[in-house]
Amino acid sequence: MAFASKYWRAITALLVFVSTAVLVWFGNGLNPLWPLLWFAPLPVLIFALYNSWRSTASIAFFSWLAGCLNLWHYLLALHTPFSVWLGVFSLAAVVFASAVLLFRALARRCALWSAMVAFPAAWVSYEYLRDLTTPHGTAGCLAYSQLNFLPFVQLASITGPWGMSFLLLLFPAALALGLHLRNTRPKLAMRVLGTGVGLIALALIFGAIRLGIPLPHDEMTAGLIASDEAANVNVANEGTATERLFHDYAVEAEKLASRGAQVVVLPEKLGLVVAPQSDGTDAIFQRIADKTNSTIVVGQVYVTQSAKYNQARVYAPETSVQRYDKHHMLPPFESNLKPGTTLTLIPKHSETWGVAICKDMDFTPLSRKYGRAGVGLMLVPAWDFALDRWWHGHIAVMRGVEDGFSVVRAAKDGYLTISDDRGRIVAETRSDSAPFARVLGKVPATHDQTLFLLLGDWFAWFSVAILSFTVLRLHHLRNKLTPQNDAGSYGVPVTRATSEMKDSNKIGYDQRANFWR
Repeated sequence: MAFASKYWRAITALLVFVSTAVLVWFGNGLNPLWPLLWFAPLPVLIFALYNSWRSTASIAFFSWLAGCLNLWHYLLALHTPFSVWLGVFSLAAVVFASAVLLFRALARRCALWSAMVAFPAAWVSYEYLRDLTTPHGTAGCLAYSQLNFLPFVQLASITGPWGMSFLLLLFPAALALGLHLRNTRPKLAMRVLGTGVGLIALALIFGAIRLGIPLPHDEMTAGLIASDEAANVNVANEGTATERLFHDYAVEAEKLASRGAQVVVLPEKLGLVVAPQSDGTDAIFQRIADKTNSTIVVGQVYVTQSAKYNQARVYAPETSVQRYDKHHMLPPFESNLKPGTTLTLIPKHSETWGVAICKDMDFTPLSRKYGRAGVGLMLVPAWDFALDRWWHGHIAVMRGVEDGFSVVRAAKDGYLTISDDRGRIVAETRSDSAPFARVLGKVPATHDQTLFLLLGDWFAWFSVAILSFTVLRLHHLRNKLTPQNDAGSYGVPVTRATSEMKDSNKIGYDQRANFWR
């Protein structure tokens, strides 16, 4: 019997490991199937309620780490050492396992409501800390797995990505507790599950209403161009090569302008331009802007005597050239470039346009500055890595939802994308779909105020506060209560704790347990 019990325990642990790993593998990453991630933590959370903390920690850590192997081929293509992948995703797996253990410890002490919110709060606190301390910003947030779930994406206009990640993990936590209590405490199970599902339902109702609100009829026409041809995709050398490439792009830009494009956006780092010889390259696009009355945004590597910049130059009709220097560099590829520090605003009648470059859109503070400046349209030259064209190309879409602007983004090795401030893709094509891929589409350019724009990362700090409260609560409970016996791999279900504690003469346990229920 003992052997059979151990056998079934091992089978159960393996099934939990495989289930969560597979759901994370397909539910998150470069091309996620968004419904799967809602259920990915569920097997581990249920497992945690019936098993020792050691077994729970092991299964949680290794299942999350295994699921993250879906990104190994991507990092390998970027020549990233395995040690870097292991360090980054081992840390994520440690955080996930710690969040599961916090959930388990609170639930087994009957602090069910605290357990339900502690699990997502721990993860969101980690995401926010990573955003503040790493050069990759919000890249890697679980919220980006939901970019095709538009009603849910609207929550970003209130909470940013943090609220989306929170509800995404609140659901399996509530479901695990509800399933655990369904036989012994059905009413309590319904309250817990109903609260979790109800919060998500409110978010989706808000999202549906926001998507249904008509956008301003004032639209402008945007054009995008990119070429992934072997002679065009890399940074062209200084001089003849850059001038040739600029002339080729200028011909395509003039074609789009003749079809009504009011702004044309080209990718980042097309060629190398050395000051003061930039007058010749500037003249190529300034002539088109003056002739067609359109604005053209061109990405290039701009070199001065003192520094090199990843720069976007803006050519508007009969106006001096404006420049924007990229703020957030991609290490190690851009470690030799000097970051910019200022915004570039383009006034257009009653509207304002802004300029950013590629990785800048991975960070919420910079986009929020543009939103607070009243920008209704962001023009974004970019360069992706082909494999990440959907994931990284659409991260910028969420910045528009958060801060109330449409996004026009042209990427080499990526997508040419036009999206509105609700996250809807207005027009899109792959950059390798033609020798010179082009997109033309109409999009609103009127700024829309959002709560996230006004309050910033308030929900991230709210999650930190929840995490702090639940950790203090656990410390209080550990001092006051004796949890269920963890001697075996499979502990006593939490719903039997009250009677066992009462029989053990734990003074005041019932009152505290009932209060927190």
